[in-house]
Amino acid sequence: MAETTQERKRYSPLVLTETESLSREQWLEYRRLGIGGSDVAALMGISPFRTARDVYYDKLGIAEVEGYEGNWVAMEMGNLLEGLVAEIFRRKTGFEVYQVKKMFQHPVHRFMLADVDSFITMPDGTRAILEIKTTNYNAKDHWWRDGKEIVPPYYEAQGRHYMAVTDIDRVFFCCLYGNTEDEAVIREIRRDAVYEEEMIFLERQFWEGHVQKKVPPPYLEDGDVILESISRHCGPADTKLPAVSLKGQMASNLMRYVQLQEEKKDAEKFTKKLKDELQRLQAILAAEMGRGCTAVCDRDGKRYTVTYNPVRKPMVDKDSLMRLKLLHPEIYGQFVTVSESRRFYVKASDIVEAGGEAA
Repeated sequence: MAETTQERKRYSPLVLTETESLSREQWLEYRRLGIGGSDVAALMGISPFRTARDVYYDKLGIAEVEGYEGNWVAMEMGNLLEGLVAEIFRRKTGFEVYQVKKMFQHPVHRFMLADVDSFITMPDGTRAILEIKTTNYNAKDHWWRDGKEIVPPYYEAQGRHYMAVTDIDRVFFCCLYGNTEDEAVIREIRRDAVYEEEMIFLERQFWEGHVQKKVPPPYLEDGDVILESISRHCGPADTKLPAVSLKGQMASNLMRYVQLQEEKKDAEKFTKKLKDELQRLQAILAAEMGRGCTAVCDRDGKRYTVTYNPVRKPMVDKDSLMRLKLLHPEIYGQFVTVSESRRFYVKASDIVEAGGEAA
């Protein structure tokens, strides 16, 4: 049976510090004293921006985690528009919105911190939390799933963390994705005791088992998020470093990779057959169209329209780039930059024992 507000023992959060006069560096130092709302999704493995390892590095002061979520322009836009989005929410709901410039701390779980955007006074006199978000038009769909209104899971985790720290039972989210007040979504979530209990368990496990013991958490996230994390913390590649010996679980990971690589090859053979057949049929149809760009076919009560339109875009081919380098090296050096990417490759070879033949 779900726990009700009346059954739950109420409490008041502690105030770790006033935040209004803090510099950014001071604010970050206080954040490193515990787990904040924007850290929780990474610890739960549901953040599309950062890993638990990123948060670990931040808490130990090894590398700052703030600034990883998107690019700096998006972050600055969020800061600049915070007051505007709060005003949109006030006008749409009629609820009073106010700020409290404090960083709160859970009275029991002292590692849980909360620096809340804004608070709301509800018509019945109770308080709620308002979290302000901004996004671009293409990302607005994250606030729906299968036609139903939702809060993106990584924001939901943040809101539930804030409810747990402050002992407040409702969080509203207002996210602006356009340039009119109608291009804003408003969502509400209410406290969930089961979710909260599991969340606190994971946070404690991270804080006590990793941060306090200085043991890095394992990478459990999606591959692209992990690679992004590695590129931030490891720096550029160094081909002169000695080979890393993979043992134990890392050796098992490599064997699993090799196995999947073979399975992928088999799947690609089948995919290639399909691709070749599609390409052959496309070529036959294109040949029938000649210089034309459109074809139609009426079959089984449907009309199929084929388009084969030209796509033209400016580009610099390799030969032209080479000529630019030879004839105008100063211009080449000014506008051509070198970016680094790394290619992952596994090759198997027989082990040759000293003085013997291949095993």
